[in-house]
Amino acid sequence: MAGPLSTCRPHPCTGSRVRGAAPRLPPSGSARSAGGQRPGTRRFPQALIVGVKKGGTRALLEFLRLHPDVRALGSEPHFFDRCYDRGLAWYRGLMPRTLDGQITMEKTPSYFVTQEAPRRIHNMSPDTKLIVVVRNPVTRAISDYAQTLSKTPGLPSFRALAFRHGLGPVDTAWSAVRIGLYAQHLDNWLRYFPLSHFLFVSGERLVTDPAGEVGRVQDFLGLKRVVTDKHFYFNATKGFPCLKKAQGSGRPRCLGKSKGRPHPQVPEAVVQRLQAFYRPFNRKFYQMTGQDFGWD
Repeated sequence: MAGPLSTCRPHPCTGSRVRGAAPRLPPSGSARSAGGQRPGTRRFPQALIVGVKKGGTRALLEFLRLHPDVRALGSEPHFFDRCYDRGLAWYRGLMPRTLDGQITMEKTPSYFVTQEAPRRIHNMSPDTKLIVVVRNPVTRAISDYAQTLSKTPGLPSFRALAFRHGLGPVDTAWSAVRIGLYAQHLDNWLRYFPLSHFLFVSGERLVTDPAGEVGRVQDFLGLKRVVTDKHFYFNATKGFPCLKKAQGSGRPRCLGKSKGRPHPQVPEAVVQRLQAFYRPFNRKFYQMTGQDFGWD
């Protein structure tokens, strides 16, 4: 299956830094060097959040950035799918400076569905740890559609895009459907990385038990469990967890207004057809990962 390189949107790969991606400052108490430079070194990421779109990747990254030993790029660099021709030195230059013992991370959810990404990441470092946030592919597709609809109000209905000829065959050419074929995408990655290099995070449990899922991620990264349930509260209006206010901060912190947007009404017959379509792919994914995500 071809990756999305040929159809991806243009990305500003021309600057020396990704727009809006200023690195986080070193922890308080870390002084600048005598020459005024921040301490630390720009390193290639040791861990990447590679997927999936509308799975909860932004929430996971923001939760992890509470950890003093995590330094993460704020925006998505899209290096391994759209900007690869800029070269690895350019990519490393985007990264925040880290001290010994700290982990450099970035997240770009489209990597998981990009055919060339696993090989390119393996060429950078075969030891890279890979985090994939997955979510019920039906609700993920509807969320994906809701995001696109908010930017393109005249979009055809979800049903018209998901099926050919009314309720005919599922249209796997539509990216909102294709992204949810997790087993197919994982097959491609396993040609380059062993399963032990992956952690699969449940997007659903990231909402219902954020501390538990983030705890698993901290274990996977070899970090002390610093981010715990004391950092979260559930925002009933948005329908997902938010971060309690940090010491010295004026207010709690939630993700932007684009997160937690209401989904359009999708006929139950459409939902059931898609659930049936995804079921064999989901079961194969459960077998491949050794995890039952409970989507069926």
